[in-house]
Amino acid sequence: MPVEDRRPRGQGSGERYGSLAAAPTIMAWTPRDRYWPATVLAVVGLGVAAAMALFGLPGVDLHPITHRWGIMDPLCGGTRAARYTMVGDLGQAWRYNPLGIVVVMGAALAIVRAGYGAATHRWLTLQWSVLPLRTKRLVFALAVLAVVALEIRQQGRAELLMAGTGL
Repeated sequence: MPVEDRRPRGQGSGERYGSLAAAPTIMAWTPRDRYWPATVLAVVGLGVAAAMALFGLPGVDLHPITHRWGIMDPLCGGTRAARYTMVGDLGQAWRYNPLGIVVVMGAALAIVRAGYGAATHRWLTLQWSVLPLRTKRLVFALAVLAVVALEIRQQGRAELLMAGTGL
């Protein structure tokens, strides 16, 4: 005879995804776009990157004062990397800053997501809240380590990043 589970079900019951309840998913389809500001930012960002691909880098110095002293930050080389990504030279983009490739590709994916959502009224949504606290902490720690590693990498390329560009 099977043992009956008499624990209460529903929100707030403290149950940990028992055998009778489905575990929540990290990604879900929602009827509205919860991340429309990210889509707007992606469109503007890709527009700026496309303009740089067509017309060249901006004529103004975007560097913080520490750049002149040889202190690089994780974003150094990002503008050149975004431009190289847009013209299809991923090797040069990686050379300047791999984050530029990630940002341009992420923006393109955000725009594809928006187009699909606008056409179907189903938006792919990340549900960060369903992740356990331990997983959230792990993701945060990995993100911090990635930024530190990128900072070390970029500082090691200070000579390249301080030099002018041939674009």
